Amino acid sequence: MDEIKERIKTIHRDFIIADAHMDLLFDVEKRRKKGQKKVIETEHLPEFVQGGVNIVVSSIYIEDEFLPEMALRKALDQISAFFCELDESADKIMLLKSRSDIDKALKEKKIGIMLSFEGVEPLLNDINLLRIFYELGVRGVGLTWSRRNYAADGCSFCRKKDKENGLSPFGEQVVKEAQRLGMIVDVSHLNEAGFWDVMKIAEKPVIASHSNCRAINDIMRNLTDDQISALAKSGGVIGVNAASVLVAESNADVKVLADHVDHLKEIAGVDHICLGFDFCDRIFRSNLVDNEKKSNDVIKGHKYMWQLTEELVKRGYSDDELRLIYGENFLRVLKNLLQN
Repeated sequence: MDEIKERIKTIHRDFIIADAHMDLLFDVEKRRKKGQKKVIETEHLPEFVQGGVNIVVSSIYIEDEFLPEMALRKALDQISAFFCELDESADKIMLLKSRSDIDKALKEKKIGIMLSFEGVEPLLNDINLLRIFYELGVRGVGLTWSRRNYAADGCSFCRKKDKENGLSPFGEQVVKEAQRLGMIVDVSHLNEAGFWDVMKIAEKPVIASHSNCRAINDIMRNLTDDQISALAKSGGVIGVNAASVLVAESNADVKVLADHVDHLKEIAGVDHICLGFDFCDRIFRSNLVDNEKKSNDVIKGHKYMWQLTEELVKRGYSDDELRLIYGENFLRVLKNLLQN
């Protein structure tokens, strides 16, 4: 047991660890509006350090109440709040826009943060705005959250069949322009018809930043084996999600989360798995968001990531496999898609 504990400690100290999805800016912008400064440094950095996290992808997520008219302003408010954080904590965090930024963040031991849409509602139906967000540093394009926008239909969190509408002509524009610019197309939250439309037109790797396996938990928000195989074939990755509603219908825990990792390994291969924990409990509580599930995350934040590590070690995962899953797979895709 002491040997396992020491190995876990080494993994979280020495491995590159990346989380492909977190609602970080959602929390930052709300806290800053209440007058708080250095939100990332004081509220999140200690947990990143405890978990050994090096890279975080922060979503730009817009709540329903701001749609449609206020989506653009809300997105810009979140990015502006983040720029203030960069000014206040320049020695600890940095924005990732390029391959060289990734290398710099790792070398200087700063937390590298990449920005990504979680739904392209801020664009409304104006493709020209995508370039503006690119210039502001956004590098990921999650086409939808679990609702409809001008690009496509999102997927539901239930077990019934989703709408069969695929990408709109605008959605096709977004995919093509995003890949032309060097942005990462993300299909988490996209319905199945839209997923297959993306795979038909995508010319570069596509990711699902925070999605689990439908074979283990049969909800539309999770991916079928065919979808998992298609993402792997594109050269992309799938990030395992710690939200209990995605992990299991009931009795969701870290063991079932590890089952999703096992299944992804079986279907896609270890080269196409990453982490996309989508930790929400603490963010929801701190922002008084009405969350029906009082215990949403099967792992209670980055400082408890070792619980998944322990389970995977006990299941026989090698250090080489864990290096890939915990960071190197995701960084490979980023470095393949981002500009210098």
